[in-house]
Amino acid sequence: MRVAKENGITIFTVGHVTKEGTLAGPKVLEHIVDTVMYFEGETNSQFRVLRAKKNRFGSTNEIGVFEMEEKGMIDVVNPSEIFMAQREEAVAGVSTMCSMEGTRPVMVEIQALTGNSGFNNSRRVGTGIDHNRLVTLIAVLEKRLGYKLYDQDVYVSIAGGLRIEEPALDLPILASITSAYKNMPIIEDTVLLGEVGLTGELRAISNAKQRIDECVKLGFKNIILPKGNKRSLQKEERVNLLFADNVFTALSLSFAKKEK
Repeated sequence: MRVAKENGITIFTVGHVTKEGTLAGPKVLEHIVDTVMYFEGETNSQFRVLRAKKNRFGSTNEIGVFEMEEKGMIDVVNPSEIFMAQREEAVAGVSTMCSMEGTRPVMVEIQALTGNSGFNNSRRVGTGIDHNRLVTLIAVLEKRLGYKLYDQDVYVSIAGGLRIEEPALDLPILASITSAYKNMPIIEDTVLLGEVGLTGELRAISNAKQRIDECVKLGFKNIILPKGNKRSLQKEERVNLLFADNVFTALSLSFAKKEK
């Protein structure tokens, strides 16, 4: 740090991370530097995410998405396209949301699978999401909507290897689990956004306008939002905005077909 300041140069230090995903070694290293950046990616995926965990002179949650090619790491201009699976028709257990990674909106796909548990304790497995939050949301489905998931294994995954930790992910997770449990696909070209409380209510989310613009750019037709966001949004003609004040109403708006 002293050499960098005296000579006006930039120094990059490459370190390792622990199994818990934190920076290895003494914390003093993390404290003295101006920026801490994590280079993330799945072993079997060609995509890598560069994420700022600490930044003294800028935003902390910005990401850069890169693809490994023959010439090296190439910047991905539109990350939403790589995190969205291309399907000809809707599939049960899949929902779509628009996540805010710093100031950048990114479309992601949430996939869920449920099945009868062969053990006394049913499994709850989440990839790319917080496990404790997943368990809490399943409890909301059981208590508020009466779903019997105690004997069901529940698996939830964020497609593309991205990890999301923002509140707007709650409603898409519940919709994916409900879709998989009832074998009912969500209405095509529909995006769900909303934080879910323990009583089943939907709470307003941040950056609603930026998320809507990204959804419109990618051709989505319906967006389900918490009712609390209605006052801050102007009348939208490019897309059909649907507002709900609780989980029951939001899920009712998400499904058009009868249960198979």
